[in-house]
Amino acid sequence: MAFQPETLDFEKSPYTGLVRESWIEAGKYLLEGIFKNIARFEDPVVLPRKETEITYPHKNASPDALETEKKAEMFEGLARSFFIAAPLIHDDPELTVCGYSMREYYKSQVLRTCTPGDPVSAGTYGQLQAMNGNQPFRAYQQTVETCALVICLWICRDEIWASYTKEEKDLIAAFLSGFAHASTVPQNWRLFNMLDMAFLHMEGYPIEEDVMLDHAQAVLNFYVGDGWYRDGHSFDYYSCWAFNVYAPIWNQWYGYENAPDIAARFEEHSNKLMETYADFFDRDGFTNMWGRSNIYRNASTSAFDGNLFLRNPAVDPGLARRISSGALMQFLSRDDVLYKGAFTLGFYGQFSPLVQGYSCAESPFWMGKAFLCLHLPADHPFWTAKENNGTWEKLKAGEVKETALNGPALCFTNHEANGETILRTGKVVKAPDDLHGMWNYGKLSFNTKYPWESSPIPQKGEPLRVGEAEAQQYVLKDVTTDTLLNPNVIFWVGERDGVLYRREYFNFHLNTEEHWIQAMNLADFPVSCGVMRVDRHKLHRRPVTFTLGSYGFPDNGTQILKHTLESAQQGADASPASYLSNGVRRTAQAIVLKGTDSQGKERQMAMTVYDGWESLDVLTSEGTNPDSERSLILYASSTFRKQYGGYEPYVMISQVITKESTEDFTEEELFPIRSVTYEDAKGTGAYGTVTVELKDGTVKKVNYDGIEGHMTL
Repeated sequence: MAFQPETLDFEKSPYTGLVRESWIEAGKYLLEGIFKNIARFEDPVVLPRKETEITYPHKNASPDALETEKKAEMFEGLARSFFIAAPLIHDDPELTVCGYSMREYYKSQVLRTCTPGDPVSAGTYGQLQAMNGNQPFRAYQQTVETCALVICLWICRDEIWASYTKEEKDLIAAFLSGFAHASTVPQNWRLFNMLDMAFLHMEGYPIEEDVMLDHAQAVLNFYVGDGWYRDGHSFDYYSCWAFNVYAPIWNQWYGYENAPDIAARFEEHSNKLMETYADFFDRDGFTNMWGRSNIYRNASTSAFDGNLFLRNPAVDPGLARRISSGALMQFLSRDDVLYKGAFTLGFYGQFSPLVQGYSCAESPFWMGKAFLCLHLPADHPFWTAKENNGTWEKLKAGEVKETALNGPALCFTNHEANGETILRTGKVVKAPDDLHGMWNYGKLSFNTKYPWESSPIPQKGEPLRVGEAEAQQYVLKDVTTDTLLNPNVIFWVGERDGVLYRREYFNFHLNTEEHWIQAMNLADFPVSCGVMRVDRHKLHRRPVTFTLGSYGFPDNGTQILKHTLESAQQGADASPASYLSNGVRRTAQAIVLKGTDSQGKERQMAMTVYDGWESLDVLTSEGTNPDSERSLILYASSTFRKQYGGYEPYVMISQVITKESTEDFTEEELFPIRSVTYEDAKGTGAYGTVTVELKDGTVKKVNYDGIEGHMTL
């Protein structure tokens, strides 16, 4: 059953009604779901797992590896559920859930986890090394969870940590020190070691301060600007729920007093993020399904609370609470997010295409970081300020606000007409066969109301093979060899005169010329209800068919409306679909989908195609959409290079627009283009400027010159 808050205050929280007591109720709701699966007080937090093929413990692992994974799972369940329990224990030390005293349960389980030989022991670093062949520089999942553990012990310090004897504290400290000073992963994991050492330092235990500073300088050097950090080679929410939460906590525990110059830079970076991060969410506070580890869901809002750990936070508390509460209810208001009381391994319901092998059934409770805001007392501005909706209160009817950040290669647009936020990304590098990576990072756009769809699986009798059409992506097929070429690299170029430029490669290999020359120059700009694409292909001279898909549309009974090329009652000049292309009158095609998502909310989507496209159709798929078992994808298709060396159209123009209702799109929304003018002599878009004039008077000049010299990764 979905969470239904009992305490609502729409005077203080006009958008969500949620206040601090509502969040406490939500925390108890989640803890009850967890602890109804704990048969005895002595049992660890190990939860039911609906998915068993991808996540760990992996059934085909070697005995030693399997034992290591089981220990990691128990620790993960303890530490991540503790994110929710710790602030509630501090708020109410006598809290009881499912008959268990939360204070006594976590006090006992933390000590046992750190005790060698105990049945629920996570294993010391030395023990894990011995079990796994003493591999040098080996890192373990336990390092991640030690960081969660020290944060939670600090939040409920008086209730749990202070109640241990000196001998018990020493045992826990020795366990933590082993992971704090051992090998780690050279990305956000360095912060786990830093917080472990900072906690030990606060409690009077010795640490290697040079190691601490080495980690800190490395973290600083992951920074790319605008508040964002590069995580490994990618950009995703780890910049927000790791770098911009753990670094501010480190400042408070260690940095301000012991490394003030580094602390000042962490504070500056967090405050810089706050300048634009609120616009990453939509009008309802929804978070986008983007990047890896989306099973963590609304943990993305924890960066707001992270900012409040700083001495001089810049976050707007009323806006931060509005978004945090909206994102919380994005998930807890649904009936499908929990499985036997625990979060599914998906974004909403169970969705295996999303899941990574480093996760277990307890991993989604990383979202518990969103509950760290409960460490703030009831009289803190985060809880007392009136909710406001930032940008969404300032946008005029039909207006779009665009934010382009060159450092992390992120461009996000807030659309007043439908309340959605659309994200377009760059600096994406994946292996040619890594479809999963491209789903997470390389969709042409990500929409807060239309989570990404995996490769479609056509129903029997449909002509397309698996992978020949992809939601929000181009897919090429070499007609000569009948092989598919999937995109795997996106270079960022940046925004110029209201148009975002990127370069996408298909089956990109550095060591093979054959596989890096098929490319697409991406040029797109926002319209009131979506995004208009004016892309120019860079295809090798051989016959190629390619498709472009819309977002995945949840199919729970969908009305499909096709707008044909010409009107029988009107001349082409009078048709709403009519437009001029280099002075020649042409007509566009559009298909509209009307229906509801799995929760019964009305949805509407349309795709319109102009120059460069030959056909527009609908593909039905099952099991590939995170919101609905059945789904539809609108897709355009064309074939180029019918003859070797042919000089054919180079530019493909299309748009995808959406509404959160079934109110008809206006003719101008559905067919917004008045004219397209090409500068090149043959009018194909082979070079020069493409001028797109919209019926509302907007003129966009798209020019791909200079892309080659400004691509960045």
